Amino acid sequence: MYATIDPTTGGVVQKFPTLTAAETTDALTSSARAYREWSRTAPADRAEVLRRMAELHRANIEELAATATLEMGKPITQARAEVELAASIYEYYATVWPSLLEDEVLDISGTGRALVKTEAIGPLLGIMPWNFPFYQVARFVAPNLLLGNTILLKHAPNCPQAALAIEAIATQSGAPTNVYRNLFATHEQVATMIASPLLQGISLTGSERAGRAVGALAGQNLKKCVLELGGSDPLLVLPEADLDRAAPAAANGRFWNAGQVCTSSKRAIITEPVWSEFVSRFLKEAATWSIGDPRADETRLGPLASVAARDEVAAQVADAIDKGAALHLGGEIPSGSGAYYPATVLSGVTPEMRAYHEEIFGPVAVLYRVENTDAAIVLANNSPFGLGSAVFTTDQNEAVDTADRLDVGMVGLNMLIRSSPEMPFGGVKNSGFGRELGRFGLDEFANKKLIRIH
Repeated sequence: MYATIDPTTGGVVQKFPTLTAAETTDALTSSARAYREWSRTAPADRAEVLRRMAELHRANIEELAATATLEMGKPITQARAEVELAASIYEYYATVWPSLLEDEVLDISGTGRALVKTEAIGPLLGIMPWNFPFYQVARFVAPNLLLGNTILLKHAPNCPQAALAIEAIATQSGAPTNVYRNLFATHEQVATMIASPLLQGISLTGSERAGRAVGALAGQNLKKCVLELGGSDPLLVLPEADLDRAAPAAANGRFWNAGQVCTSSKRAIITEPVWSEFVSRFLKEAATWSIGDPRADETRLGPLASVAARDEVAAQVADAIDKGAALHLGGEIPSGSGAYYPATVLSGVTPEMRAYHEEIFGPVAVLYRVENTDAAIVLANNSPFGLGSAVFTTDQNEAVDTADRLDVGMVGLNMLIRSSPEMPFGGVKNSGFGRELGRFGLDEFANKKLIRIH
């Protein structure tokens, strides 16, 4: 069911019908037909559509931000920041497109010349999550519209109004009919589309379970796919860390968007020399993330996206406490309606607890105490995930060496990992494969065509 459900109350605001079988078929054939024209449109004209999409995101920032707040509970100031980030991605590709699409001349042996052209491949399916309903779409859509690919977009079932708003922006920006099409599709219809010879690629941002299902279908049908599946990002606080910087960053990295961030600092790994001081500072920072109305500008911690999501987080915390973990802050579902859960801090989490192995997609920080830097790196790598990470130390040599030893796709040194249009985003291990943003994101669904000239 596609429906807007207000997470502050749990009440259903509006429902939306899913596709029919005929509409699924029409979406595929129409996207393939539109691709033939769109891929032949001048790159400058495609870039102009992206530029207009950036402008319309900014012009409608209040309405779009309010939609994110309504549908998934994001505090309004954070929602505005997300819309601005999405706009910056469209603007980036609209601005730098000549360098991204220019032919690459190869240095070859023998006579003649050789070059590589960057071309579109056809209709793509994007399967997008609810936690960043505008930004996640932008990082998939912008490079592929620039390339000349056409987009079929299946958004999360709980943010249908955000999905419709993005489709409207694409249309208002001058994207021809069926170049960008929103689909309220079922799992079965997604499988049908992946199996179709008309579809050429799939990008999924979602759970590990969803990634396994989509990756299997893509493999069976020989389709290129990009999977971004979340993580359990470590934040390492080494002996020479600047705690004035590390403690606030760790709290911000864990509680932003109610902890519903793939690159959230879910595991704070603190070395023995700074353990006591860091914990003291971190708990003071965490206590400032109090629950409030997400529509109010002063609120930093709103509800989770759904009561079911909140209950799952509560169950993970209860499991840890029942098995001996220490609870420093939070840990109790507040009274009243809605999907609220407080900023929570645990330590003493051990391998028999769910919190040790699973991603906690909510405002729960897990603190680990280790002897030294080597032990911190071992623990950081002892995870099935490998998305992002952060390392705090004023010893620059140690910082770089530690970054080299972490099994992740992204590392921030004395800072959190934040998305930026020009930098690659993605992970390793169970966090998925492929990259988004920058040239790397553009190349994922591009045909790098070799032309040899004699």
